[in-house]
Amino acid sequence: MILKDEAFEHGPDPENPGWRHWNLKDPTLFNGAVMGKLITRVDPDGKARLRMFPERKHENLQGIIHGAVTLSLIDISLFTTMHTLGSGNAGPSVTLELSTQFVGGGDPTRPLDAVTEIVRETGKLVFVRGMVEQDGDIVASFSGIVRKMQPRA
Repeated sequence: MILKDEAFEHGPDPENPGWRHWNLKDPTLFNGAVMGKLITRVDPDGKARLRMFPERKHENLQGIIHGAVTLSLIDISLFTTMHTLGSGNAGPSVTLELSTQFVGGGDPTRPLDAVTEIVRETGKLVFVRGMVEQDGDIVASFSGIVRKMQPRA
């Protein structure tokens, strides 16, 4: 079993001052292979922000960001939020529930951000809510529940 800190690279991103990487060290796994480069930061208002940089492969037939890409960003943001705002234990955890409302199309020429906050964290659960946006244009709103798992012996 690979521990979270061994699997992730989350140091400062020199190309984006004030941001940190949120990338798996193995680029052949889902995050890197499908989503590409991800960066994160905590905004001055205390919310976590996870950013992706859309590419042509993220577009649907209408020329907007595919809904599955937006959902993937949202799901990954739940764990980024746990790591940056919560207990810090985003390792062996699973998404229990994800409710999403798409309210606009994502522009593939602009970075796509999931902006999140923790509603509540217990010993085993983390309740997160947020918005996906591009420069203030809302693409989706969401809420999710993550179950913290104990590492297997």
